[in-house]
Amino acid sequence: MHYTQAHIGALDTRTRAHFINSLSGFKSANLIGTQDDQGHTNLAIVSSVFHLGANPPLVGMIIRPHSVARHTFENILKTGFYTINQVNQSIYSQAHQTSARYDRDESEFAATGLTAEYLSDFHAPFVKQSRLKYSVKFVEHQHLAVNGTELVIGEISDIYVDDNAVEDDGFIDLQALDTVAITGLDSYHITTKLARLPYAKK
Repeated sequence: MHYTQAHIGALDTRTRAHFINSLSGFKSANLIGTQDDQGHTNLAIVSSVFHLGANPPLVGMIIRPHSVARHTFENILKTGFYTINQVNQSIYSQAHQTSARYDRDESEFAATGLTAEYLSDFHAPFVKQSRLKYSVKFVEHQHLAVNGTELVIGEISDIYVDDNAVEDDGFIDLQALDTVAITGLDSYHITTKLARLPYAKK
């Protein structure tokens, strides 16, 4: 099939969202944990987390346009702290439910049955059921005028991961953690590693 720009533009809003969101392939599924200055916890699934650098350890993510209340984004800007919690097979349906629109004083932790935990006196809550999670300190954000989204950049401070998943060279075996991937807006997948290849040289 060949979809022209005109064809894409003619799709209804929901169909176009599913179609275009699927183009980029498998993405990581992560739960972003935050807390406001009143102590209200928030949890939101995000599929746009990406590596920015190892030294310092930086991570970025894209937040949808701030045209409606975005509790996660607002909490990050106000407190400067958040956690990133990888989604695994045992919690993917609960993680997906966090995408529903809850009021600010409704905790997605309570609504989905996920457990908030606080580690090393970090301000933002972690997801206890996540097997790979890390605390992040907000560094900067950039408003992307092209579509109204927000690029959020943070520096990783503490990482918590199951012992059996970290190999001798530092590689994290995500398959050992039962990590799931996401495509589009609502399709979750398990993974099978093909191989680790040697460093490519001419």
